[in-house]
Amino acid sequence: MSQASRLALEIRELLRRYFEEAGPPFVEGRSALPLTVPSYGWEEVWEAVDSMLSRQVTIGEKVRRFEEMFAEYIGVRHAIMVNSGSSANLLALSILSNPLAPRPLRPGDEVITPAVTWATTVFPIINVGCVPVLVDVDLDTFCLDLDQVERAITPRTRAIMPVHLLGNPCDMPRLMEMARRHDLLVIEDTCEAHGAEVDGRKTGSFGDLASFSFFFTHHVSTIEGGMLVTDDGRLAELARALRAFGWVRDLADREEIAACHPGIDPRFLFVNIGYNFKPTELQAAFGIHQLRKLEEFIARRRENHRRWTAALAPYREHVWVHEERPGTRHAGFGYQVTVSPSAPFQRAELVAHLEARGLETRPIVAGNIAEQPAMRLFPHRTVGDLPNSRLIMRQSFYFGNHQGIGERERTAVEHYFGEFLERYRSRVPLPLLAGDSARSNARGVWR
Repeated sequence: MSQASRLALEIRELLRRYFEEAGPPFVEGRSALPLTVPSYGWEEVWEAVDSMLSRQVTIGEKVRRFEEMFAEYIGVRHAIMVNSGSSANLLALSILSNPLAPRPLRPGDEVITPAVTWATTVFPIINVGCVPVLVDVDLDTFCLDLDQVERAITPRTRAIMPVHLLGNPCDMPRLMEMARRHDLLVIEDTCEAHGAEVDGRKTGSFGDLASFSFFFTHHVSTIEGGMLVTDDGRLAELARALRAFGWVRDLADREEIAACHPGIDPRFLFVNIGYNFKPTELQAAFGIHQLRKLEEFIARRRENHRRWTAALAPYREHVWVHEERPGTRHAGFGYQVTVSPSAPFQRAELVAHLEARGLETRPIVAGNIAEQPAMRLFPHRTVGDLPNSRLIMRQSFYFGNHQGIGERERTAVEHYFGEFLERYRSRVPLPLLAGDSARSNARGVWR
């Protein structure tokens, strides 16, 4: 064995020992409960170090291996890794508006998407010259209200971009039937819903294209990174070209294309426009090992979700949460809470109480994006006055739900909520579930 090989083994063993060192124990009321904690261990770090030691650090074999693993996990034919989930969304819209796409999107075409989402769901629609049509969401899921989607469709509508928000899957069978009936494209924003399911089928496997994010806070983390998936080989080849400058290097028929252009160096042969969305081998090194842990991560998140939902049930008069719907698997990206507009306290009071005890909170992504000042700069359309989206922006928040939360942390969260809510608890039995008429009656509050 060479000296270099021996040193590499020593580095590997030192990394393993370093990550086996336990951190300080969690202490209720004193330890922080952040939105996320690192989900990677020595295996991911060693895989990345191995790439650096080999000096093979740009897109290569590990990226291709992770793409194959991810496609198999989701149940699709093609997965194309990129440098972020936001890039995956922009790549998806750029593919569908490219001249080589079947019936490409044109400037002015409308794309329906929920009003409650992250900014880079909406902005890529604008980037390709299309018009985002913002539709209200359902309070029971924070996903698209499909009745409102039907209302939103016009002769200019060309696509629907649903978002599986906070790991809660949309009603994809109904949405896909609607898309088929109106001949619409579907781009699933699955950035927060790794492993979520509808009727046993993974989210991301329904639409023409689907995006995933591997940001630091997500189920699978490559620190930064993303994936675009599809069953359509033509769209996949466009994705591979547009991901890297529009050149032919990653295309299946690169040799045939090169033969048609013998005067151009095939290493620098450009057949389309493109971006530099390429991931690195270091990101894929993390993804290879993270994906193997994903089901364990989801199981922990679902147990957290189940426990907290049960703990908050006595207070459902004042706070609403999401229950896992029959036939679905909620991936539990975060745990959302909505303070009823009729509650005897404000959202800010509850959030301040939780933050004071170390539980980090966030608004629901970008809130009602129709109210964000950026939207004033670009053409868009809203369907109705978005009462649920407006309510969510003012009354809802979420906190971390991740693999770093165990029994002690789960119990602490229950205690933090109980300390605040017990003083407001109704002593009259409540016949309603969280999503029943108490929530329905709130729909008119923000009109």
